[in-house]
Amino acid sequence: MSERLVIIPTYNEKENIRDIITHVLGLQPEFHVLVVDDGSPDGTADIVRDVQQKEPQRVHLLERKGKLGLGTAYIAGFKWALERNYGFIFEMDADFSHDPNDLLRLYAACAEGGADMSVGSRYVKGGRVSDWAWNRVLLSWCASLYVRLVLWMKVRDTTAGFVCYRANTLRALPLDQIRFIGYAFQIEMKYRVKIAGFRIQEVPITFKDRVKGKSKMSANIFHEAFLGVLMMRTTIRSGQNAPIRS
Repeated sequence: MSERLVIIPTYNEKENIRDIITHVLGLQPEFHVLVVDDGSPDGTADIVRDVQQKEPQRVHLLERKGKLGLGTAYIAGFKWALERNYGFIFEMDADFSHDPNDLLRLYAACAEGGADMSVGSRYVKGGRVSDWAWNRVLLSWCASLYVRLVLWMKVRDTTAGFVCYRANTLRALPLDQIRFIGYAFQIEMKYRVKIAGFRIQEVPITFKDRVKGKSKMSANIFHEAFLGVLMMRTTIRSGQNAPIRS
């Protein structure tokens, strides 16, 4: 069995899911894939099942009823992976905004470079964003700066969703107490890794805008992230761990 598992959350990703899985399966060393699908009405899960017939040991599907949110999809995936003793667990989008080839560099940062969590970063030297308008890049960069200032984090791309964790890093975190389900989830995970004393390393990547399918971004996601950062500063640090779902 591979020690590497890539978790891909999906909702209506029929245009991308077969190709992204195929790319990941083509990498060496070997990766397994877990798709966490939130009841996509477009038949995304059916496509995953079709791929699964050809690679039953490497492609896995976790189906959920309804659109339950990015954060809860990843938490479900983390628990699934830890129960099966994967050593390195990855987060990646389905829409090719993350280059599957960069999984190798994220893996190397943890397996060889000693990081407990590696982050595919747009905002370190060598990283960049492709195909975005300048105002969208500015908004994203300012959001990361805001998070760094409020939470005193050195991670430059705080909202990044292209990540590798060592399994022991995830085991040390209170996964049932993760509060947020939108993009604030990505911030909270990095913050919890930081305050737990683990080492985070950023790996420069080129982030590309999706070509196929529709973006899942919304005003509620930005609202959760903005207010969520303030809540993290006041509650996680002080040890108030009661779950707060948005």
